[in-house]
Amino acid sequence: MTTANAEPVVPAEHRKWARVIPAKGPQRVLATSQLINNLGNGMFITGQALFFTRSVGLPVGQVATGLGISALVGLLVGIPVGRIADRYGSREAYAATMTIEGFAAVSLVFVHAFWSFLALVCITQMAQTGSLAARSPMLRALGGEKPAEFRAYLRTLTNIAFPLGAGVAMAAIQIGTRPAYLTLILGNALSYFVCALLMTRIPHVPPKPAPPQTDRWIALRDKPFLAVTLHEGLLATQLGVLTFALPLWIVGRTEAPRWTVGLGLLVNTALCIAFQIRFSKGVDTPGAAGRALRRAGFAYLVAALLLALMAGLPGWAAVLMLIPGAAVHTMGEMWQSSAGFELSFGLAPEHAQGQYSAVYNMGFGFANAVAPPVLALLCITWGRPGWFVLGAVFGLLGLAGPPLVAWAERTR
Repeated sequence: MTTANAEPVVPAEHRKWARVIPAKGPQRVLATSQLINNLGNGMFITGQALFFTRSVGLPVGQVATGLGISALVGLLVGIPVGRIADRYGSREAYAATMTIEGFAAVSLVFVHAFWSFLALVCITQMAQTGSLAARSPMLRALGGEKPAEFRAYLRTLTNIAFPLGAGVAMAAIQIGTRPAYLTLILGNALSYFVCALLMTRIPHVPPKPAPPQTDRWIALRDKPFLAVTLHEGLLATQLGVLTFALPLWIVGRTEAPRWTVGLGLLVNTALCIAFQIRFSKGVDTPGAAGRALRRAGFAYLVAALLLALMAGLPGWAAVLMLIPGAAVHTMGEMWQSSAGFELSFGLAPEHAQGQYSAVYNMGFGFANAVAPPVLALLCITWGRPGWFVLGAVFGLLGLAGPPLVAWAERTR
């Protein structure tokens, strides 16, 4: 017997998916946008070096120089774009940056010389940095009661979509013709345009009014927040461990088979897809984020020790050491990303979410710049002792997380 007030019976399997997939509305649109954008990014980032060198015909040195310059130029744009998003609306600013990225990506088809290449990759990088800053106020406003968990869900989508895009890129690289490479460029451009179009289905996010006499560049004058940003940037050098240091370590210093070069990333991707949302649960205050950073630093320490011990072992034993090393490192990465989601929101005033997000992202830009030379010196040139030093540094940074975050929280 049923009554008018009885709730409909929903199968258990449907309830399970309802907890994972956002309900219809802005969150699902944002999730769809994230999926499409990272599918395009996976296609382009995986194939860009070979497109510019083999299809366009630029020397490797020019391509490396241009990409490095564009990364530095991009760091300068995030803060102004974040402030624009705070003042005029994040949805509009995000759609504008996506549109600019789309046109810049299409224009790469016509690149035949270094200077046109440099101009377009700089425009693309500036728009990309700006889009990250512009999106933050929108995620804050539309992320529901637990925005950190929603961002963890978006990161899970990234870990699904990016490898799919990379798979498409690998197929195009295997074909090796210019039309195959152009498919990657135009596919990436299409993803930007689709994301911009999807923003029309997102409601306008009204800017939060700033208190009277608020400093225009408030984030740049917030010393505790800048200290947290620097700390996160130093800890984020771990992002180069599995992608840069470990492959070189496997090939140059261990007996592990060369095919295991990609095993660390495979473990990383699988675990992030399966557990990122779970690791974000409970990281919903700055204090909890500080404790997550401490756990992350300890995980990186343990992982560095395990990976260092691969040297000198037989091939099969080195592989057995690689798998738990990559797994523990990934646990640290999930704790750190969950902490970062909360800190970038929780320490920022509501009226300056975009600007604070841009400053926070500069820490990761710093990490991307310094990680390759630092990791090459410690892990490859120095060898096993360098891994021990790296692990100790990560452990100390983890211990510094809670008191540093507590200081920043007291000044809010």
